[in-house]
Amino acid sequence: MVMTMTTATRTETTRPAATLLRLMWLASPALPVGGFSYSEGLEAAVEAGHVTSETAAAAWLVDQLELALARSELPLLARAHAAWASSDADAAAALNDWVRSTRESSELRAQTEQMGRSLLDWLRNSEQAADPRIAQLASLAPAPTWPLAFALGGVLAGAAARDTALAFGFGWCENMVQAAMKAVPLGQAAAQRVLGRLAAALPAAVDSALGRPAETMQAFAPGLAILSAQHEAQYSRLFRS
Repeated sequence: MVMTMTTATRTETTRPAATLLRLMWLASPALPVGGFSYSEGLEAAVEAGHVTSETAAAAWLVDQLELALARSELPLLARAHAAWASSDADAAAALNDWVRSTRESSELRAQTEQMGRSLLDWLRNSEQAADPRIAQLASLAPAPTWPLAFALGGVLAGAAARDTALAFGFGWCENMVQAAMKAVPLGQAAAQRVLGRLAAALPAAVDSALGRPAETMQAFAPGLAILSAQHEAQYSRLFRS
């Protein structure tokens, strides 16, 4: 009993309840940033016949997590977290430019900008609205991107880079599973199994991202980019990407 209480106390000391709750809030599908309206190419993959079942959906999303997010958004998020933590506006602006330049279709770029603006609005209405870094986020031209805004949200919550990346990744996982439920479609039990596979793969993906040297950070998923471009002209669709 003493050991259990000691472990719990240490956990609370290193990750305050307010920080944990703030990260849960940032990762929640209820956060008013519109993440539920995007499938990030999944709907196009369903239309093309690449994803037709629970097994295929799980494999597709785990691959996307490990081959795309772990090599681009997650290492970028860690560097953005460091930039905001040190109030380095120039570094944040350079990272924001990198995100925009690596969105390979107009709808993927529109998504990251729309979600970035929406989170900026949420931060402006938070109890930390006076923090000067929020004004720096707002000044990013032509718009703040989603990873840059989320990284600042994590810093303002007092969260470490790894915890912020885990929250970012889990929010992505939940949104994508919700998209799979509608597009494949999947039942709730199947969707929870897919989410379980993603959750199991997420910590390793985050650790890989955090250990990735800056020069190896890349956004290279040509198949996904092609599907996204095709989705822009897809005749019937539920999602904006």
